[in-house]
Amino acid sequence: MFSIVIPSWNNLALLKLCVGSVKANSAYAHQIIIHVNDGSDGTLDWVRSQGLTHTHSTENMGICLTVNQAATLAQHDLILYLNDDMYCCPQWDTKLLEKVHEIGHDAFMLSSTMIEPVDSGNPCVSVCDFGRDADKFQQDEILKKYMSLAKADWYGSTWPPTLVHKRWWQAVGGYSLEFSPGMSSDNDFSMKMWAAGCRIFLGVGDSLVYHFMCKSTGRIVKNNGRKQFMRKWGITSSLFDRYYLRRGDAATQMALTEPEESPEFRRKRRFSEIKAWLA
Repeated sequence: MFSIVIPSWNNLALLKLCVGSVKANSAYAHQIIIHVNDGSDGTLDWVRSQGLTHTHSTENMGICLTVNQAATLAQHDLILYLNDDMYCCPQWDTKLLEKVHEIGHDAFMLSSTMIEPVDSGNPCVSVCDFGRDADKFQQDEILKKYMSLAKADWYGSTWPPTLVHKRWWQAVGGYSLEFSPGMSSDNDFSMKMWAAGCRIFLGVGDSLVYHFMCKSTGRIVKNNGRKQFMRKWGITSSLFDRYYLRRGDAATQMALTEPEESPEFRRKRRFSEIKAWLA
């Protein structure tokens, strides 16, 4: 079973859908842990009324601190980070667990595959519009069609829903607070996993989760995550995604290998290093 960490910031209608989908469409009784940022829209009262395990802050603290706080309450060995604007389709958890058992050890970072209503050019997602908000969500339609949107497994797990073993979460220190409120914190977490020796970063193509794409980032003052990543790691996040994680490529084997030392890679790595030094 998973300990599912869900940060939420005054997004009650979608949070209800998210939690309801976990309860209705999971094969196992997972632990659900909500971090309520503010909660004055009724979120805090609802979470308490449902008896859900939760942490709370009186104002929005961003992603990094909230997921770390919530993760301290995890009872299970597998921690899954899920956004509140996501709806989990049937079999989402069994497909992840099948992959965990196939891997056979705890050095992995897995993602479900998102279904999104708008084509953003992201090769890691499937595109089909089942609604952009809770009121217009076409639940009956997605339950009929979701399996037709399954993909082959892909490389480059970074963004939620992400599943890691608690031992690795603790080893790398969770999400880095210097990236608060959260821009590029996903990339940084993956880089910490890579630096610690993890080489399995898989998107599970038939573990499907609908993503409403209702971003909270428009309500916050953003950190310059790309620059922070460059200064911290000495390369750009785009180089890491493309040549190390190979994001979006079809997964032909479980584990990734070190980037091939081709002339193109060496040239781009050198450019990336210079860009990081100038940042």
